[in-house]
Amino acid sequence: MKYYIIAGEASGDLHGSNLMQELKQIDADAKFRFWGGDLMNSQDENLVRHYKDTAIIGFWEVVKKLRRILQNIRFCKQDILNYNPDVVILIDYPGFNFRIAEYAKSKGFHVFYYIAPKVWAWKESRVGKLRRFTDKLFVIFPFEVEYFKRWNMDVCYEGNPLVDLIDGHLANKKSFGDFIRHNDLPDKPIIAVLAGSRKQEVDYILPRVKKLVNDFPEYQFVLAAAPSIDSNIYRKHLPNYEMAIIYNQTYETLMQCSVALVASGTATLEAALLGARQTVCYGGSEISYQIGKRLIKVKYISLVNLIMNKTVVKELIQHDMSVEKMKAELNGLLFDVVRRKQIVDDYTELSEMLGDKGSSYRIAKAMVDEINKLKNKDAAGT
Repeated sequence: MKYYIIAGEASGDLHGSNLMQELKQIDADAKFRFWGGDLMNSQDENLVRHYKDTAIIGFWEVVKKLRRILQNIRFCKQDILNYNPDVVILIDYPGFNFRIAEYAKSKGFHVFYYIAPKVWAWKESRVGKLRRFTDKLFVIFPFEVEYFKRWNMDVCYEGNPLVDLIDGHLANKKSFGDFIRHNDLPDKPIIAVLAGSRKQEVDYILPRVKKLVNDFPEYQFVLAAAPSIDSNIYRKHLPNYEMAIIYNQTYETLMQCSVALVASGTATLEAALLGARQTVCYGGSEISYQIGKRLIKVKYISLVNLIMNKTVVKELIQHDMSVEKMKAELNGLLFDVVRRKQIVDDYTELSEMLGDKGSSYRIAKAMVDEINKLKNKDAAGT
């Protein structure tokens, strides 16, 4: 079968690549055309657009780049028509993918949405569109099942695909000595920094975090670079090499760190599953923050807290992300024995909630079964 897949950011590229790998195992005739990144491209070379060229965050940023966004949407619509896939699979990225879902459905294509847009956090009005323009919704968080069923949507939950990925890295974890020797680092415990996968996030977070370096002289700050960020952006903020920058080793850095400062997003859940005690730090343009604050209706921005429905990790957002508060949080994570134990216990419960390994395979199998069912209905004229 022919699959047209659209992922617009690093996390979508990760999940998309895992899905493609499993689809190839189940469907020997699988053919792909896709928007994604390097990981998806490693599974197949039919890449249409790289997410580095399409990822935009923030309300004001979207307005400034609206013309380019509309050009990409028009191109994508025509590309789907030309490719004529058996199914269009949309991975998160709602601003773009909602438009494509509506168009693809109007042209008679089957549409799956994998990794539901966070309509439970904001823009709940989009649920109606999601129900009309998709044939099936594949979710990766347990609380989403009941939420979407309340809207009479056809929902499939087969666990979270990060569980498999994390388990593989934990099984092959290096020693701390091997890690620092491999990266030519000093023999000092590590405070990991994950400053986000978009330039706007890095520009806000990194200048503030680097002010902490001198407050923790017995530790080294190590920045786990995001593949979507040009190295020159990091160096602009770290002209005096205030912290080491490590590429393509985010999971390894999280496994070896004493604590971590993590930008909101999938990285917060990855850090938790890898056992990294963390504080969530997030910020961006003031206009986007003020608009978002009025629209977002959930209590938390980190996936860890959302899934657990309580404050497991501290969230320092925009104005709360001060040097003083980050310093206090790091001291608590490093030296408060009671808090450290509580985080370990909460992480264990979180892992149990996300289910067993094999999620990507089960999701791929469910997708292939659903496509065949829909094609049979089409053939029968029902």
